[in-house]
Amino acid sequence: MKMKRIAIILIVFFACTGWLVASGKGGHHIRIKIKGLRDTICYLGCYYGDKQYLRDSARVDSKGSFDFKGDEPLPGGIYLVVLPGRKYFEILIDNEQHFSIETDTSEYFGHMKVRNSDDIKLFASYQFFVSEKSREADILHKSLKEAKTKADSDLVRVKMSETDKEVNAYRNKFAGEYPGSFLTKIFRAMPDPEIPAPPLLPDGNPDSSFRFHYFKTHYFDNIDFSDDRLLRTPILHKKLKNYFTNLIVPVPDSVCMEADSLVARARANREVFKFVVWYITNTYEHSNVMGMDAVFVHMAKKYYMAEGEILADSVALYKISHRAKVLEPLLIGKIAPDLTMTDSSGIKHSLLAAKAKYTILCFWDPDCGHCQKIIPKLDSLYREIKANGVEVFAVCTEAETEKWKKYIREHNLGWINVSDPSFSTNFRGVYDISSTPVFYLLDEKKEIIAKKISVEQIGEMLGKTFKRK
Repeated sequence: MKMKRIAIILIVFFACTGWLVASGKGGHHIRIKIKGLRDTICYLGCYYGDKQYLRDSARVDSKGSFDFKGDEPLPGGIYLVVLPGRKYFEILIDNEQHFSIETDTSEYFGHMKVRNSDDIKLFASYQFFVSEKSREADILHKSLKEAKTKADSDLVRVKMSETDKEVNAYRNKFAGEYPGSFLTKIFRAMPDPEIPAPPLLPDGNPDSSFRFHYFKTHYFDNIDFSDDRLLRTPILHKKLKNYFTNLIVPVPDSVCMEADSLVARARANREVFKFVVWYITNTYEHSNVMGMDAVFVHMAKKYYMAEGEILADSVALYKISHRAKVLEPLLIGKIAPDLTMTDSSGIKHSLLAAKAKYTILCFWDPDCGHCQKIIPKLDSLYREIKANGVEVFAVCTEAETEKWKKYIREHNLGWINVSDPSFSTNFRGVYDISSTPVFYLLDEKKEIIAKKISVEQIGEMLGKTFKRK
């Protein structure tokens, strides 16, 4: 049986009346009936990346029937029919968009009857098969936990492996029968690359690095970047997340190189290109790994700022560009922006002029509860390591200088204490300060070597440095 593809629309022109009659149907109309459901509301959602988005809603009548319909066709992808109680089942929508589904709440796929959509029928058969295998796998996992001997455990693992092989065999058989279907494309995109035997080194031993490099190099081989339907499945996002989390060395230059290579492949489709650029940019703007904001700056400058509204609307473009401009001067390895402020005696101090092998730049507020716990820890650390050429340049972030001066006196803070009560230096904007305390660690040239780290981390970094020297 061949799957139905794009319907052929025959247009007949009647010159005498000027009528146009088309045999094809536009838009989409999904008619659903679910036994056991009545007088409620159901929703149609779809995947996009790792999120699910609402596309439509429909009221269910007393017989369990409801419709999703619209004048525009739905973009191809995996959709969710969401029922009350957050229950749902998935359907695959591609070219056939005028169809009906009948099922019941006891077994969505096993009892599903579909009209006018081979895509839905085949996808439902696959879902039912997988759900049965999942039940078997759950039983096997329970047996594995209860196994009392190694022989019992080994037997269960063999059965688990057989279950996985059955699922893979199903997918491979389907791909052979329906090579051009969207579901086949999904099946091919799901598994990891199969790794061949490693080559032998001159000494006769297998190349131990081969497996990882082969896996990484071929990781996206079966992803069709020209097909934006994959955006509306969970697959592409999962692949991207695993690749950038587990397969790339977390060094900005390496990540930028890998990002550019992947973006070049994604240019095969405008929507896929936009998604891949967004994913990488967003991931590294919010990375917990220090220094990875360099990747965000790279992506913002090379793609958003260079290609403009191709990738984002004007508001989003402004926010990304502005954020990149703020972060770029604060990247690891950059000379810290200078700050010239006055101390409690009215004497001016320049950050870049402070003589020290290492400078701890601190932004704090004497009224901040967290600061009141952290600043004494910094003071203790400072007293231990100041003989090694360490200085603290502490900036009060608030305008009330009397509280600041009182705190300095009461705690005998012996480092450089400065403030800018008129905020003329715009230190909050320059150093991206949205909360306190915030610490930057600078070397003798005032290059940023660490930022937004804890006092304990500063102590560890400097302690290791002093020990090596």
